[in-house]
Amino acid sequence: MKTPPYHWWRTVFYLIPAIAVYTIVLGTASIASSLIDRSGHFAHRCARAWSWLILKTTRVSVEVRGLERLTPGKTYIFVSNHQSIYDIPIVFASLPWQLRIIAKASLGKFPFLGWHLSRTGHLLVDRRHPDPVGILRRWKGLVSQGLSLIVFPEGTRSADGQVGRFKGGSFLLAIQAGLPIVPISIAGSRHVMLKGRLMTCPGHVRLTIHEPVTTGGLEPTVEEARALAVSVRETVVVDVGDEPAGL
Repeated sequence: MKTPPYHWWRTVFYLIPAIAVYTIVLGTASIASSLIDRSGHFAHRCARAWSWLILKTTRVSVEVRGLERLTPGKTYIFVSNHQSIYDIPIVFASLPWQLRIIAKASLGKFPFLGWHLSRTGHLLVDRRHPDPVGILRRWKGLVSQGLSLIVFPEGTRSADGQVGRFKGGSFLLAIQAGLPIVPISIAGSRHVMLKGRLMTCPGHVRLTIHEPVTTGGLEPTVEEARALAVSVRETVVVDVGDEPAGL
């Protein structure tokens, strides 16, 4: 289906300025709060408000399935496929947990958004020069505070909607931490904003939460982590293939 040209004009002259305002205002509030709130809980509420505003302004509706499979207040490692830049606001707006993301270090350079990530406990990783010991130490520090983590193990957004290979690094960390992994399937977000395209369209997204996968009893080896990554990917793929139609 051909996309109406007004979506480009709407993106450039309305959505981008509106989202910039949300980012500046809520980013400033988040950064200011980090001076007195070391837990980052208020900053996370700012992130959720930012996410909700973006979705409402863009007219993106999110259907959440499977939330009843989780225990409120429990710490999890959420693992999701990655279709669009919109996946982050979709996840933050949909999951009522104190979430911290594991993302590439370059995100920390973005004004307000990057400053928020750097100041409020998110785990930014230099993929060119990873420090496994340092990452594990920071990972355990977040977990000890009762914070849940969201990981996109493909490492990059899918250009065609196909779910790529899940890298084993984050699964090895999950095994070492002994935390349950929650597979998440996001379907439909790539139609909201395709990779490499400066245009956002209204749409409907489905976020499916699958049964948590225990890591207890697994050995913290590369082989076990890779096998777990394959298994979790197979769970995620099932609900990604049947994408909801865009609006």
